[in-house]
Amino acid sequence: MAHDLCPWRMAYLFDNWLRRWIQRPERMLAPWVKPGMTVADVGCGMGVCSIAMARLVGDAGRVLAVDLQPEILRVLEGRARRRAVAHRIETRVCAPDRLGLKEPLDFVLAFWMVHETPDMAGLFVEIADHLKPGRFFLVAEPKIHVGDRELAETMDLAGRAGLELAGRPPVRLSHALLFVKPAPGAGEGGDP
Repeated sequence: MAHDLCPWRMAYLFDNWLRRWIQRPERMLAPWVKPGMTVADVGCGMGVCSIAMARLVGDAGRVLAVDLQPEILRVLEGRARRRAVAHRIETRVCAPDRLGLKEPLDFVLAFWMVHETPDMAGLFVEIADHLKPGRFFLVAEPKIHVGDRELAETMDLAGRAGLELAGRPPVRLSHALLFVKPAPGAGEGGDP
């Protein structure tokens, strides 16, 4: 897989009104993001999905918008202020090899960024460590960059981190993989 980071200024090409219209992030994320949840948007870019999640979690919820590039987070913060959801979003600059998550999470999104990650195995382990049992992690990768072999690698690494494939929801222009963190004792054949 390629591990080149998209320059933050290039994000304007795909983090815009057209993407919101085509992908409809609130509708896309509504099955998994509910009021009061703490959710993370990993590789959040300029906030197309972070802002949608902020609307979905409501005032009792929180969105952790995590990105490697501080410039992109400043754009997201301005967009969130203009849409009156900034108080629900906490931006965080991560390290190239560490997200720096601390809290238990109800949902995690990695939209069009896993293919840019130099340590995918470490990414999946860190997310699995912070995802609550029975909760979901949605990976969406751009069809123009990621093929079947890379998707198989993604599924394998997620499985090694303890996540199970729960489905392949339709996400426009993307390959999507929905993972779940199994509840303790799940799949062990019942009571001892």
